Amino acid sequence: MGPSPSLHATLERLEAIAQERKLTWSELLDCKDLAAKTALPEDTVSTLLRGGEPPADTVNERVRERVKALADAYLVRTGKRMSDLAGSISRELGVSAFWARQVCSGEKVPSVEFLHGLVRFFGVGGGEAFFTAPASEALNRALLPVLSALQPTSEGLDDATDPLAAVRLEYDDVRGIALRRARDLSPDRWSVLNATLKALLELDESEDTQ
Repeated sequence: MGPSPSLHATLERLEAIAQERKLTWSELLDCKDLAAKTALPEDTVSTLLRGGEPPADTVNERVRERVKALADAYLVRTGKRMSDLAGSISRELGVSAFWARQVCSGEKVPSVEFLHGLVRFFGVGGGEAFFTAPASEALNRALLPVLSALQPTSEGLDDATDPLAAVRLEYDDVRGIALRRARDLSPDRWSVLNATLKALLELDESEDTQ
């Protein structure tokens, strides 16, 4: 099964931004960082970023591999041993240290209740779906904040009242392309453009009421 449509759309938008800013994928995205955020293998992330298909897997395999990836990262980050981690999980989640160790080493699949506790213990976003979602969905979830940060926005304008806000988020039509090219406009010029659009909208409304 190939990358999800949502991931495909996100990658297209990121590619457009990379081309506009004359950046390579490696300059725009950190494959290692994305792998850490998603608990996916780095080579799987790299494959997905290139538009390829991830290795086939089952839900149980995803859960085991991602729990193990989080546990391994925890041990590297803290310098603790697996027995220390298993003990902490045992005390916090009320399971045996032996069972916690088997789950963290990727040998066993946790129950739904245990998995819910691991979400809290490791502090991951997205709930249980962090462990169960297909690789393409997991990567897309990690890429959306990156895309949001890179998308051009006007300075000094409130999205709630700015009629350009929704348009600037649309990259698939002519308006989106035009506005992306105008991303470097100064706040004063954005204000002029904003006022012009407001005047045009008010003119259309007055004509509709006549």
